Amino acid sequence: MHMTESPRPSGAHTTDQDPTPYPYDTTYAGAAGGYPPPPPYAPDPTAYATEPPAPEHPEHPGRHERRAKRPVALLAAVALAAAVIGGGSAALVGELTDGGATATAATGTVQGTTVSQSSKGTVSGVAEAVSPAIVEIGAASSAGTSTGSGVVITEDGEIVTNNHVISGAQQIEVTLSTGKTYTADVVGTDPDKDLALIKLRGASGLKTAELGDSSQVKVGDQVVAIGSPEGLTGTVTSGIISALDRDVTVAKDGSGSDSGQGRGGQQWPFEFGGQQFNGDTGERTTTYKALQTDASLNPGNSGGALINMDGEIIGINSAMYAPSSSASGSGSTAGSVGLGFAIPVDTLKADLETLRAGDGS
Repeated sequence: MHMTESPRPSGAHTTDQDPTPYPYDTTYAGAAGGYPPPPPYAPDPTAYATEPPAPEHPEHPGRHERRAKRPVALLAAVALAAAVIGGGSAALVGELTDGGATATAATGTVQGTTVSQSSKGTVSGVAEAVSPAIVEIGAASSAGTSTGSGVVITEDGEIVTNNHVISGAQQIEVTLSTGKTYTADVVGTDPDKDLALIKLRGASGLKTAELGDSSQVKVGDQVVAIGSPEGLTGTVTSGIISALDRDVTVAKDGSGSDSGQGRGGQQWPFEFGGQQFNGDTGERTTTYKALQTDASLNPGNSGGALINMDGEIIGINSAMYAPSSSASGSGSTAGSVGLGFAIPVDTLKADLETLRAGDGS
């Protein structure tokens, strides 16, 4: 009978009579018909505890049974620690360098404005954000009725407009962008600056406009105009700033202006460059420095807003040139040809407390 040799016990070593390789020999792993390899190394929870070194093999001085195992575990631990530290560093750097953007995205608006982050710099974004704060003003006097625009600046209904829109008015009715109407009272006027402040009766929780800084405005800046030309509430146009510090002259008491001429036949008389436009400004006039814009303005835009692309009010629209109207007082209400003017918002801000106190009336 043929006898099958029993497998050599683990740990046996090579002798001169037995050519079987020692299991830890480097040729073992690839030897055909060799003993099965030891099971994969499983991390020992006590691997990093202090323990005596493994005994050396008698015929391989300096070789320890677990020699290859500890460095592998150590390298894995080092790699894991590096990943944790690296990830923490990346998170910290991200927090320090991107904190502002994260805060902006969380609020959904451009800081200091009412325009959403996703709509920043677009006419549609500005229109959507600011239109609710722009109103139509109807002023009735013994001479007739007129229509203009205004800008809501407080939640309880303070509204800025031009003096020539409400001058001489016996009753003022304001229509919001929602269509809701209020009766308003005059708080204060400043005819020299063609500014007025009115207040709605019983209003609360209104959408307000953000007042900007007209000293930062530059020629070529893109702007949006919102108002109620010819009674068309919430009309939006756009253009650029064409010039700064233009001397514009308008009537102080509203005579010859929007007031008293009816919605269909309103003129918007003013003087510029030594000439009169849109009719006679009358004998009592005032001159102020204005922003010039090519955004389309029409009768009824008076008192409305000129807005930058961050949704901030930079001017109160006050005058426009209608080419078919002449100094002789033609009744034409031809539209704008890109020559409009607005009172800088810094002028309004400097005058606001005077208007609230009624000292300029």
